[in-house]
Amino acid sequence: MPELPEVETVVRELRPRLVGRRIAAVEIGRHSLRRPWSPDWTALLLGQRVDDVARRGKWIVVGLKGGLRLVIHLGMTGQLLVRPTKQPLAPHTHLVVSLDRGREQLRFRDVRRFGSATLFADGERLDRFFDEAGLGPEPFDLCPDYWRSRLAGTSRCLKAVLLDQRVVAGVGNIYADESLFEARLHPTVLGREIDSRQAERLRRAVVTVLNRAIEQRGSSIRDYVGGSGARGEYQKEFRVYGRPGEPCPRCRTPVERIRLAGRSTHFCPRCQRAC
Repeated sequence: MPELPEVETVVRELRPRLVGRRIAAVEIGRHSLRRPWSPDWTALLLGQRVDDVARRGKWIVVGLKGGLRLVIHLGMTGQLLVRPTKQPLAPHTHLVVSLDRGREQLRFRDVRRFGSATLFADGERLDRFFDEAGLGPEPFDLCPDYWRSRLAGTSRCLKAVLLDQRVVAGVGNIYADESLFEARLHPTVLGREIDSRQAERLRRAVVTVLNRAIEQRGSSIRDYVGGSGARGEYQKEFRVYGRPGEPCPRCRTPVERIRLAGRSTHFCPRCQRAC
């Protein structure tokens, strides 16, 4: 599933391709995505001008001149691209938005249909949607006091805390593993067991790892491509994720893999000691 760096890459690459352009036509596919299509929102989009393209957690928010917000989640296999209209549609394309005079289209493709596209009438309703979803703060905006209190107040392991979108938005399995390695913390350690110094180290590690990944346009393991259609490169720099049995880049100890918080979890048993 695309995580924060991948979604941020899509947003940054779509922004110059979409802002200032008008929606000329909208076509939706026959199959519903994770959320069913609303019967009237396609008509509301016609003639609207794109004001901004932003990200909140793993969500893409396309802001329109009239106050509307088209909110897209890529799910596990979603791709959001601007393509020439004359280019044939790829299979599993579920949303096509024609731009300006129709020479280009914004296309949403999702093989597994776990993604979604939803229209909100205004920013207030969108804020309410994120509030009801319990979406936590962005990793880059984490207040140290908030972060320490959330860790100190939980008996869950660090890996589970990082995956909880209510605690911090956008971090998924890949970057949780890579952040814990960066911070030299074992994924099974409980949040309440670490001190303030370790908590701060983890907070900074998350930001460092996410920024590195964004610089490399995210990680392409299967379906992910950015808004330009190019693949990410950060998968070439993974230190522990997806590397069980391979030598740790720090100490050469074989990377281990366990099942934790319902996900495959990778770590170095020497650099990330459990106690």
